[in-house]
Amino acid sequence: MLQKNDIVEVEISDLSYEGAGIAKHEGFVFFVENALPGEVIQMRVLKVNKQSGFGKVDAYLKVSPIRNTDLDLTYLRTGIADFGHLAYEEQLIFKRKQIQDNLYKIAGISDVIVNKTLGMEEPVAYRNKAQVPVRRVNGQLETGFFRKHSHDLIPISDYYIQHKEMDRLINFVRDLLRRFEVKPYDEKEQTGLIRNIVVRRSHYSGEMMLIFVTTRSKVFRINQVIEQIMAAFPKVVSIIQNINDQNTNIIFGKEFRILYGKDTITDSMLGNQYAISAQSFYQVNTVMAEKLYQMAIDFSALTADDVVIDAYCGIGTIGLSFAKNVKVVYGVEVVEAAVRDAEKNAIRNGITNAHFVADTAENALAKWGEEGIKPSVILVDPPRKGLTESFIQASVAMAPQKIIYISCNPATMARDVKRYQELGYQLKKVQPVDLFPQTHHVETIVLLSRK
Repeated sequence: MLQKNDIVEVEISDLSYEGAGIAKHEGFVFFVENALPGEVIQMRVLKVNKQSGFGKVDAYLKVSPIRNTDLDLTYLRTGIADFGHLAYEEQLIFKRKQIQDNLYKIAGISDVIVNKTLGMEEPVAYRNKAQVPVRRVNGQLETGFFRKHSHDLIPISDYYIQHKEMDRLINFVRDLLRRFEVKPYDEKEQTGLIRNIVVRRSHYSGEMMLIFVTTRSKVFRINQVIEQIMAAFPKVVSIIQNINDQNTNIIFGKEFRILYGKDTITDSMLGNQYAISAQSFYQVNTVMAEKLYQMAIDFSALTADDVVIDAYCGIGTIGLSFAKNVKVVYGVEVVEAAVRDAEKNAIRNGITNAHFVADTAENALAKWGEEGIKPSVILVDPPRKGLTESFIQASVAMAPQKIIYISCNPATMARDVKRYQELGYQLKKVQPVDLFPQTHHVETIVLLSRK
């Protein structure tokens, strides 16, 4: 019987969806970090459950030709780039296979072609948003990332998948906080001032927003800190303080204060301008989000007579991208602040044929149905948990010709597609898009047509 710290020789046969190597030994399935299919390793047993366990690499006996050997392992340990050890072309192949496997296992679909994953030309330094914890490590204030499944901070100065200008700003702020002897947050003791630094950056204008998440409102010598930041980073047009005094993993508290400049930055997507606030949901990879939305438009084959419903509309980015090609767009979002942003974004772009409501998607669809609104296209972009049965029923009751489903979770997408097929819709097209290179996440666009 295998026990903790035993060392065995195993061959890695597959990857889990989160990027761990899978090895089988004596009837057990082991998950091994930083191990790739085809590799033979000496594995140290870390933990054994009834039928599965976890191991780590003690030595590589045979290394895979698809390994990216240049990766700093910090990015694997923190989960920043949990696929970074896999060559980029192979990441794209793996993500496509994951969608194929889910459609087959969950929905029983094998006769629809899953297109090749649409990848990035430069699959690093793409993120336009950073949320970085501030802690004390070895007696010094540090910024970095937590080790996976822990709250131990690993100091980092190059975040690999974030835009380099954001990395520069974070490191500059870290050094300033040290010089002004600002106390970092201590979770155990519930002491200290600065919990997190959040940075957002506009892809097209380069404008940046800096948010200090603090445990209390008063920040000693904050004006001097701001002056130094302004002198070094003229592209920082917004500095905001968020106060979070709760013992929680949630980053933001309820109160925001503007310390300098504006409360938003502006970015553009497919030619429309968007104001992005501290809390706005905005895709973290602008380059690929534009390709994703363009593909959704292409899948819809829109005409000037189309009526589009954008469920889960956020600040309006997808719906407003559709608006210039169609008769009217109706958007629904449960977060009221996002709906106000969507309305402002419509005005900002001179779009008069888009209407937004704050409600659950199910309620809004039912009300629109009662009002006699007949959509030809319903667009859904749900959270990871996918669609509810009541939403699926409400959307089918409106009998749109097409449903465009944008998914961030292949398993719930396959489950929902199966349900739509049972209710008279047919899966026509599947396109994976790599919105999150170097990580296990994959975005998928699906076209369902009414039979």
